[in-house]
Amino acid sequence: MVDLSQIVKAYDVRGVYPDQLDEQLAELFGAAFAEVTEASAIVVGHDMRPSSPALAAAFARGAAERGADAALIGLCSTDELYFASGSLDLPGAMFTASHNPAQYNGIKLCRAGAAPVGQDTGLADIRALVERRQAEGAPAPAERRGTVTERDVLADYAAHLRSLVDLTEIRPLKVVVDAGNGMAGHTVPSVLAGLPLDVVPMYFELDGTFPNHEANPLDPANIVDLQERVRAEGADLGLAFDGDADRCFVVDEQGAPVPPSAITALVAARELARNGGKGTIIHNLITSWSVPEVVAEHGGTPVRTRVGHSFIKEEMARSGAIFGGEHSAHYYFRDFWNADTGMLAALHVLAALGGQPGPLSHLTAAYDRYAASGEINSTVADQAARAAAVREAYESREDVTLDTLDGLTVTAADWWFNLRASNTEPLLRLNVEARDPAVMAAVRDEVLALIRA
Repeated sequence: MVDLSQIVKAYDVRGVYPDQLDEQLAELFGAAFAEVTEASAIVVGHDMRPSSPALAAAFARGAAERGADAALIGLCSTDELYFASGSLDLPGAMFTASHNPAQYNGIKLCRAGAAPVGQDTGLADIRALVERRQAEGAPAPAERRGTVTERDVLADYAAHLRSLVDLTEIRPLKVVVDAGNGMAGHTVPSVLAGLPLDVVPMYFELDGTFPNHEANPLDPANIVDLQERVRAEGADLGLAFDGDADRCFVVDEQGAPVPPSAITALVAARELARNGGKGTIIHNLITSWSVPEVVAEHGGTPVRTRVGHSFIKEEMARSGAIFGGEHSAHYYFRDFWNADTGMLAALHVLAALGGQPGPLSHLTAAYDRYAASGEINSTVADQAARAAAVREAYESREDVTLDTLDGLTVTAADWWFNLRASNTEPLLRLNVEARDPAVMAAVRDEVLALIRA
């Protein structure tokens, strides 16, 4: 029996193949998923990891044993799986471990319409059922066994994304795309086909062993190749995707990273324009002050949330928001079933850049207004004690306000910082922003001294 507490996380399943997650266990998860969702049909996709096809097929078999028809859509990005779930109105399962090393695999689950599945929305029930079946064995198959068929949705996915962004009038652009040997190598050619783009591909070969670099563009080490190639090619911009291609990171014509907050603000302005200058925009509490400012300037209503896709998606559904963005380069769209798609954000950037004559660095300057530290992680022996020490240092000051929506946020007239504990590692995560780079550095160093004392 596998200890499921080690692999069933807050929002997905993730573990080492085959020690923690193998075909037999995937089949049990498929059966439990069909039972908990009470689905008559599901859709299943997978990434390029060597173990993914067999795990996806086993999951489909398990669902079929419980009477659910399973459509295997094969190789896909996570947002392509969300598209299939949304457009077909079926629960879905995506086999991927995103940017984790090659020996890992996992399952991201959603209900019909790409609605998220997490601990409080079905994942705990699925885990409990799998644990029971591990102990007692599988029940007799359902009276009607479901079918397992294959289906290709890539062309429909690409067409849907293209229908949401007007790219008909853009000027020719040269764009370097780093797929990181992940699923963008599969989806980008279809999505960008026929546009006036000179696409320079990097690491498009699907290879779940990640031979060139980790497929996590938020780590600066993993975009060095892209930055160098953009400059060498004289390209207009560069795009980097993570392993399952649901996140997109942007660099400008100089190879400089464009902060995800600036992309959030840019896309928010465009989505508000698409909706007549009205609408709610969701942003997490670590995004820049620029985001709510730009939203308000364009007639929208900014709403601040906790960090994490479940909180963003829940708030989008509650408020009817048209768009949401996170500092981690996750971008959520009402017109994409409130799910996240980095590819759609990339199309917005291409449309914005191609719709005016200037370089990307000039275009994004309007959305990147403050000095930010980026996320700084500190390993600590006692998270609670160090966080308490930071709070104690600021709570008596009259020139700041404190809130605890997610960790500790301290806000002054010309700076703010947020300190959050990692749920999975002995880390405290610090983000600082200020109107002036020197002030940002001073606040950053002051707080780090307290954390690391």
